[in-house]
Amino acid sequence: MTALADQPHIMETEHFEEAARIFARLERGARLEFIDGKIRSKAVPDRDHGRIMEWLTRICVQARPELRLHSDQGLKVQAHRGGRARPDAELVPSGAFAGQGAWAAFDPVLMVVEVTSHDSDTDQRDRVEKPRVYAETGIPLYLLVDREACQVSVHSEPDGGRYEVMHTVSYGKKLHLPAPVGITLETEQLKDWVN
Repeated sequence: MTALADQPHIMETEHFEEAARIFARLERGARLEFIDGKIRSKAVPDRDHGRIMEWLTRICVQARPELRLHSDQGLKVQAHRGGRARPDAELVPSGAFAGQGAWAAFDPVLMVVEVTSHDSDTDQRDRVEKPRVYAETGIPLYLLVDREACQVSVHSEPDGGRYEVMHTVSYGKKLHLPAPVGITLETEQLKDWVN
């Protein structure tokens, strides 16, 4: 089933959603996305990936207790193509996804987060497709924790098909997440999770 998911296919959004539900039950933790009319599989996160998400969750909750960093919530993206993305996390006001099911509206999302994986398409997916898709959708911020490059980037000011501003720092330096988030990340601890 995984090999099938790695092949680009054109299908309707509702058929994709049903396939994603079945795939998740069969592959235990594997996740599918539907971007640009094509099905893509997303690697199951490793332990260091999980530690990075714990680190970021702690920072966000301490700095902005009215917000929640959700993981494993699917988002409806690309309105004209019926896209479906599974960011590693979304920063939203508490309760924003209540009652929305597996694929939530993007409107309340302040920031999406991706942590690179060690798979063959992470470069295309996390560094090219995802920033474009999230900018097209109008999500204010895209945070990329790039474990291969040992860098953290924040993309801001979405303008149709791209983010106008990108600020990147190496692990160990401070990174300010602009409005609407307004949090500064101390990235020193990320050095512990390089593999």
